[in-house]
Amino acid sequence: MKLLIVGSDKIYAIENFYVKYLLEAGISVKQFSAQSLFYDFYQKNLQNKLWFKSGLSRITSMINERFLQQVEEFKPDIIWIFKGMEILPASLKTVKEKGICLVNYNPDSPFVFSGTGSGNENITASIRFYDLFLTYNYEDKLRMEREHHIRSAILPFGFNLDENIYKIAINEAEKQKLCFLGNPDRQRAFFLESLADAGLVMDVFGNGWGRFVNHNNITVNKPVYENDFWITLRRYRIQLNLMRPHNPSSHNMRSFEAAGVGAIQLAPDTHDHHTYFEPGEEIFLYHDLESCFKAAKSILSLSPDDALAIRNSTRSRSLKDEYTYKSRAVMALNLIKEYCA
Repeated sequence: MKLLIVGSDKIYAIENFYVKYLLEAGISVKQFSAQSLFYDFYQKNLQNKLWFKSGLSRITSMINERFLQQVEEFKPDIIWIFKGMEILPASLKTVKEKGICLVNYNPDSPFVFSGTGSGNENITASIRFYDLFLTYNYEDKLRMEREHHIRSAILPFGFNLDENIYKIAINEAEKQKLCFLGNPDRQRAFFLESLADAGLVMDVFGNGWGRFVNHNNITVNKPVYENDFWITLRRYRIQLNLMRPHNPSSHNMRSFEAAGVGAIQLAPDTHDHHTYFEPGEEIFLYHDLESCFKAAKSILSLSPDDALAIRNSTRSRSLKDEYTYKSRAVMALNLIKEYCA
């Protein structure tokens, strides 16, 4: 089997985990970083942004030309596209006519675009060309099958944490406050400032939070990556999880990352969080601002021994049930073999 993975190769991209572990499994894998090519162009300067927004840029055409060239050179049996904002429907039609099996995995949603980076018309117009749609979201799976008659399967998010980094993280002194790791939007800012108004103290990490919040109880920090990400995730008494508009009833990347490092997670009360964790023992859940505030106060009042027991429980669950990306890669490979045979 020859597999071409199309998406991003940035440090935060989950595509990298699948490339790594599928290669380790003996699969012939090539990575084409369409999204990285676009972002490198778009973020380079203001002129490039204006060219793209005005329709004068050839960046999308260039990316698709290189994509088709990669297909010709590598001759994959399967192309697995992550999201797919940069790939034109015409390009998919071309490779589809070659008999190549097309797989999509959207870490946001193919139906609800909550921001400029979460989707575009290419995603919508390309749905009909896919042979298999992988998703973490059960509602999107059902919609893809019922409305578009595309075969679909669940591939949850996971975590990828080196054991040596975990040992460093667990030796960090605990901070008795809330933490939120993620980029801002108006809904998130309102939720956090409401908690801060009620007296909760927190640190937030992400790009541009200073433009969204201004509160004495909220300290704004730059985003953290790699080792610093895991250490920060573990360090705080509470890791707050907030959903995006496209997945209010599911789970997100942080659901498994927080659990994998043994963080005490306070997350929305969703079907998935009940499915993957035991509420009150491995995760804490909230319905609204009031229940979130009450749960946070309760977690902050836990003794160090009780808090450690919860951390150990969620970490153990993550390992026992194999929530790692290494296991997810095996799951994805089996699904692709089944549906693309």
